[in-house]
Order: sequence, then C-alpha cells, then structure tokens
Amino acid sequence: MKKEKFCLEEATIDSIHTAFKNGSLTCKELIKKYIDRIEKYDKIGPMINSIIMINKNAFKIADELDEKFKKSGLTGPLHGIPVLLKDNINLEGTKTTAGSISLKEVKSEKDAFIIKKLKDAGAIIIAKVNLHEFAVWGETVSSILGQTLNPYDLTRTPGGSSGGTGAAVAMNFGLIGIGTDTVNSVRSPASACNLVGFRPTVGLVSRSGIIPYSLTQDTAGPIMRNVEDTAKVLDAIVGYDVKDPMTAWSIGNIPKTYTKHLNKDGLNRKRIGVLKSLFGNEKIHKQVNDIIYSNLKVMEDNGAEVVNIYENIDADKLIEQTSVHLYELKEDLNEYLKELGSRSKVNSLNDIIESKKYHKGIETNIKFAETIDRSMHEYNKRIVNRIELQNLVMELMAKYKLDAIVYPHQKRPVVKVGESQVDRNGVLGAITGFPSCVLPAGFTNPTETAPIGIPVGIEFLTRKWNESVLFEIAYGLEQANKNRKSPIINKNVV
Repeated sequence: MKKEKFCLEEATIDSIHTAFKNGSLTCKELIKKYIDRIEKYDKIGPMINSIIMINKNAFKIADELDEKFKKSGLTGPLHGIPVLLKDNINLEGTKTTAGSISLKEVKSEKDAFIIKKLKDAGAIIIAKVNLHEFAVWGETVSSILGQTLNPYDLTRTPGGSSGGTGAAVAMNFGLIGIGTDTVNSVRSPASACNLVGFRPTVGLVSRSGIIPYSLTQDTAGPIMRNVEDTAKVLDAIVGYDVKDPMTAWSIGNIPKTYTKHLNKDGLNRKRIGVLKSLFGNEKIHKQVNDIIYSNLKVMEDNGAEVVNIYENIDADKLIEQTSVHLYELKEDLNEYLKELGSRSKVNSLNDIIESKKYHKGIETNIKFAETIDRSMHEYNKRIVNRIELQNLVMELMAKYKLDAIVYPHQKRPVVKVGESQVDRNGVLGAITGFPSCVLPAGFTNPTETAPIGIPVGIEFLTRKWNESVLFEIAYGLEQANKNRKSPIINKNVV
C-alpha cells in the first residue's frame, strides 16, 4: 500500500489500522502521538485536566504489538487502539482511585473483566482519567485531580460522572473512551462533549472489577467520537462473566456483530416516539429544544415516522422516588472495599467518611448513603416503582408501536464550573436498565467562551437487548447530520 500521512485528530479504528497496514504508522508511534498531545493540552495550554495517570506500560505493549504485527498482522479488532479508562475500573498493576485521595495508594491486583476483553481485542490502555469522585454526581470534580473542564467551553463542566473520559476523547487524547453509568454518567459527558455515549442493557457488559455505586443500575459503556467505532468497541466488551451474575442474561441476546446494523438508511421506516415531558418549557431550554426539533425533522426527512408521546414522565421525580443509587451505595461499595484488605486504609464507606480524604462536594451524599440501605421500606418502594416504570415504558412502546423513544439528554446546556448539574434525563435509561444512546445533535449559539457553541446531545432509548435497533437509528442520524466537530479553544483548532 502507498504510504500516506496519518492524521491523529478525529482518527478512527479503521484509519489507524489502514495506517498500520500501509506502513505509515506503528503502534509505538501512535501511542507517542497521543501522549504528546496529552502533554500539550491537558496540564498546560487549555488545561483540560482530564488525565490522572499515563500507563507506564503503554510503550512496552505497543512494541510487543508491533512485533506481532510484523509476523502475522493485526492481533485483534482493536489492535493498537488506545483506551482512555475511567479511574474506577481496575487495571492490573496501576492505582484505581475512583477520583479519591482515600484510595490514592491502592494498586489493582487484577484487570477488570472489561479490561481483559479490551486487551484480548488488542487495545492498549493509554491513560486513566478523572471522574466525579466515586461517580456520585455529574460535574467531574474529584479530590485526586480537581475539576475537569469542557473542551468546548472552558468555563463549563464536561458533564459527569465520566467527564474525564468525555473531555479526553473529545480532545483526541485517545480513541476509545470507557465510562460507567449509574444515572447519567456515560451519556452526560457525551452530550456535553459532542460525542456518542452508549449505555447498554444492564447485564450485557460485566461490572466485575469496577468500583460499584449501585449494582441494580450500574453498567460500563463506550464514549466515542463516532457510531461505527462505538459498535466495534461494544462487540469487544460484551459477554458472560461468571463474577457478574447479571451477564448470564446476555446469553442468546448478543448478535455476531453490531456493525452489521450500521446502515445509512437506518432511520427509514423506524417509528420513534418523542417524549414531550422530558423537554423543558422555560427560556433557558429554547436553544436545546430548537436543536432537538431540527434533528426530528432530519429523522423524518430520512424516512422515520415521528410521533408525540404526551404521557408524563418526570425525570426529577424519578431521581427522588425511584432511583436506588444512594440506597445501594454503602453495601455495594463496602463489598468492593472489603476485598482490598490490607492494600487499603479504608475498607468501608464509613472509613472513607472518617478519613475526611474526599472532595467536600460529595460529603452530603456519602453521609446520607451511610444511613440508608436495602433493608428500608423506602428502598422496597423504589424497587416497586422501578418495575412499574419498566412496564410503563414497554406499554408506551406497544401503544404507539415504537422502535425507540427520543428526548434531549439535558434540557439546558451543561452547567458552568461550580454549579450542580440539572435537567438531565438519563435516569430513564438507568432505572429501567434499557439500552440508550446519546448522539451529537448540534451546538448552541457561539459565545466568547464557546467559539462554536455548547454541544447538545439527543438521546434514544429502546427495549432490553435491542441495541441493534439503536445502532441503526444512531448511524442513520449521524450520517445524515455529521454533527461531530473538534473543540476550538481561543479560536485555534486543537
């Protein structure tokens, strides 16, 4: 093959593999390019502040993959592709902090199951990235690193809790982003950072080796720059894990490959319900609403039938009355911390609280979580409410004959640094456990701090194990819109 100059910015799995094959790039050169970019923009320049640590073994692994490539070609579907890993996921031989000083010295003895899957596919973990401490909220601020900034507007948060992943992927610090999602946490950074965020059905991707928040609602998922690469990563990470019993439900529900559903005409003949109650009605919501409605028009122009749903689902009330995340935090986190044994000075949530080694922003939530658990009547009431919500969503899909439901992920632009995240709708997918996907929908009007505007995400939700339909819809809309743009900072493309 003819050697062509490789472009790092907005690279794809396919463009990287093509460069390997035509001899214009090696794994080691690729890793160096990404690390150079991190050094240029993360702690200096715009100071995005997303990277907790660079994997010191990345160059060694890259050398090994280059040797294998010389002998037999690509070692797997993700050969040499760099991964940005949320730092609540165990990577053997590295510290896993959950963004907390209380865990800053704890090294992981084993890889999380999802890491084994990524390594088996040939991927390289290049860095561990910031998160909202213990994943308990949505602004991506932690005691281990501080505040991560939104590359599109340095005065705003990158969403959360996987905002370090979102900001780093948006900045082209790596190609694959892995986050975790308990309420909004994969899809919020995708919405805020002009990315694809995919929350799979609970049980499709193993949670073993991931610091838990609420195992009823927890899942891991990819945060990527395009839908095709999202499908390739999901292919690599799904499957049964004996250490996560929920993954047993995935057997028989995983297609040979999600990539076969990447159809440019994927919107054609799809019937999609617009959940009107998840749209805002105030002036601050107008730009987001206008952007979402313009996407609905694109969907119709590409063969989708769009119908309005007026039944009321209130996202804030779902947090207040149905989500079980805080009720499960103590027990699920304690189980993980106990297994750390002598490697950690904290072996329970109470130990963390007593250590005072955490960001004060999470104090109210973790102290409240310490006082509640699964034995309470309120918890059981919420579990019943959860079942009723699942049934309601299924009834709506049956009543309106829907393939998917659509709404803005966040009713207003992502908040400024120092403010609490508001008006997010991801709780619907989190509580039901149904798969959902956020896509770049467009940008608000440009401002002095946001040169191309603030990203807005559109979210689709469908039935359990129906990820294939989400990929058809997502790919069809992505190809029709092409809304992905790199950040611009100080009017210089970065």
